[in-house]
Parts: sequence; structure tokens; C-alpha cells
Amino acid sequence: MSDEERNEKELDLSSPEVVTKYKLAAETVNKALQLVLAACKPNARIVDICEKGDAFIREHTGNMYKNVKKKIEKGIAFPTCLSVNNVVCHYSPLASDEAVLEEGDVLKIDMGCHVDGFIAVVAHTHVLQNGKVTGKAADVIAAANTAAEVALRLVRPGKKNKDVSEAIQKVAAAYDCKIVEGVLSHQLKQFVIDGNKVVLSVSNPDTRVDTAEFEENEVYAIDIVTSTGEGKPKLLDEKQTTIYKRAVDKNYHLKMKASRFIFSEISQKFPIMPFTARALEEKRARLGLVECVNHDLLQPYPVLHEKPGDYVAHIKFTVLLMPNGSDRITSHSLQELEPSRAIDDPEIKAWLALGTKTKKRGGGKKKKGKKGEKGEESTEAGPVDAPTNGSTQQE
Repeated sequence: MSDEERNEKELDLSSPEVVTKYKLAAETVNKALQLVLAACKPNARIVDICEKGDAFIREHTGNMYKNVKKKIEKGIAFPTCLSVNNVVCHYSPLASDEAVLEEGDVLKIDMGCHVDGFIAVVAHTHVLQNGKVTGKAADVIAAANTAAEVALRLVRPGKKNKDVSEAIQKVAAAYDCKIVEGVLSHQLKQFVIDGNKVVLSVSNPDTRVDTAEFEENEVYAIDIVTSTGEGKPKLLDEKQTTIYKRAVDKNYHLKMKASRFIFSEISQKFPIMPFTARALEEKRARLGLVECVNHDLLQPYPVLHEKPGDYVAHIKFTVLLMPNGSDRITSHSLQELEPSRAIDDPEIKAWLALGTKTKKRGGGKKKKGKKGEKGEESTEAGPVDAPTNGSTQQE
């Protein structure tokens, strides 16, 4: 076995240390999500809430692995986004932005954390109101939640990515909603947030992906976005884009001094993971980022919109495909929902009835060997074996 093969083997879930790092990242991002949700109140500035989420992840991970000889990178894997109502994703405004939350807003929170490059991401939808959520808002959240529960049960060794795509579209249709086009669920690897194995939300002539089979010891970020509208979001204003990722395979000699300064700062501070322009000096960033994007040195994460009046929900979770089954390590319980529709399709019910754990041969007794022991611990995300129809609170 070559050194490269040995390193590759050490860096998947067969290593208990790797599982521990994924779960530390998950524990951090789950707590950050709770903190962000608690800060979501009418008249609160969106940028302040996003900054609160980012600050928590930076501080919490800063205290990990302090006394190790080799420096371990850790921190934000995806900046905190708070997208409201018909805004679909990636809204994480600059410090000068004055946008605030209002009573009744449908909020999509999206964030990520990493420990030594092992990434845990989460997205959650919450309506800013007291009491039970009803009507179209309940339908769109229930659609996303039920689709996520089905995806959790179908992302397992032996199944294919197209199986998941077809199933989540069927679930959304049962709630008279659409799965939003252009959303990809990526395999996660060390320092790789957008791995080559993907699940496409909706297949169309413009977007095709290779058929892939899920395998044991892989990790995925399952990303579900539902809409009461057409599910074909548009980019309305490029100036709203604030999240970027360094394109490590691209080079170009930038002409503007401001661009060179900003790109140097990005290369030092954010060489691999996505970052927010908020972390850069604002005036200089506005000038420099444009040239960097125009020459493909940075990959932008655009702010997309459905039509005004459309409701959008977003649920994303990280799942470890362990030898003993699927382990969902990021999540948050939903508000009480009362959707106008219930799941009565037998195929969807059958998917929801599937377990997420697999029984091992030989009577299911636990082996005492070291391999994978830590991977079988429970996590803060809580049990997800019990299927849900999306209309009740996910405990």
C-alpha cells in the first residue's frame, strides 16, 4: 500500500479520530444554530445575527486541540446566512446593511463548521411567530422536512444518487410544492465542501450529473430546498453576493492594486473554505472582489430569489454513512406545523418506514475492537429513526 493510499484510508470514517472531528464540528454548528435562532426577533438586524453565528463558531473551535504539536485548522466552513421569505439562499449581508427581521418572516438559516477540515453543515427553517405554523408556510416546511427524512433513508450504501432526486421531488409534489432547481447535495471530504459525488435536486437539460452509488464510510451534506412557487430562482442583484470561495486551480495576474491586496488577504485567511466579504475591509473588498470574480479566481455564491409572495424552506444536514447505518449529525427540531396536506402515498410511507441503522451479522453483538467505536456514539442531533410525516414537531 502506498503512502497516498494509506493517507486516504486514514482520512475516512474507518478512523475513529476522523469520526470524532466530524462530531465535534457538528456539535459546534448545532449549538451555533440554537444561538442564531434565539437571536431571531422582530427588528433584529440580519447582519448582527449572522455575525453572532460566525463569532460563536470561531470562538468555540478556537478552544479545540490547543495543546497539539501539529497546528490543526478549524473554524467556519460556511458563513452564517439568513435568507428571508422568497430569498432562497446565501443572504449574509455586509456590516453596513440595515435589513431587519419582521414578525411572520420565514427564515432560512444556513451555516457550517470544520475541525481539521472535517466539515459539518446545517440549514433550518423557522417562521418568526408564536404558536402553530399553518397554511402554505407549514406546507413548504413540511415538504422540506419530509423530503429530508426520506433522503436520510435513501442515502445509504448500494443506493444511487438518482434514487434520492426522484424521491424528494415526489415528496414535494405531495405537499403541492416544488424542489428548487440548481441545488446540489455534495459528498464531503477533508477540506472539500463540494466533492465530486453529488445528488442533483432536479434534473434538467442544463444540469446533468454522473450517476453515482453511495458507499460505506462516505459523508454527505444533504441539501433540500422547497418552494410554493416555480422552484426556478433568479439572481436579481449581483451586489447582494457576499460569499465566495477561492478557486484553488485558477491563476491570473490581477491588474488593480485593490484586487491584489484583497486576493492576498483571501489566500492567507481563507485559502480553501467559503468566506464572507464581511471579514474583509468593506470599501477595498467592493473594488477588489469584482476583478477576482471576473477572472474566475473566486467562486461566488449568489443570492437567489423566488417571486415575491412565494414561500421557500431549506433543510440541510450532514450524514455519516457508518458501518452500522446512517448517522445524521446535524439538525434542529421544527416548530409545530399544521400543513394543509398529509402524506398518503404508499411509496413515500414505505420510504419513511425504513430504519437508518443496519443490523450486523452474527446476532448484532458489539465487537470490542477499536475500529469505529467512537463512530457509534449518539450525537446532539438526536434520534431520527422514527419517521415523520412533516406535520409534527421533529424531536
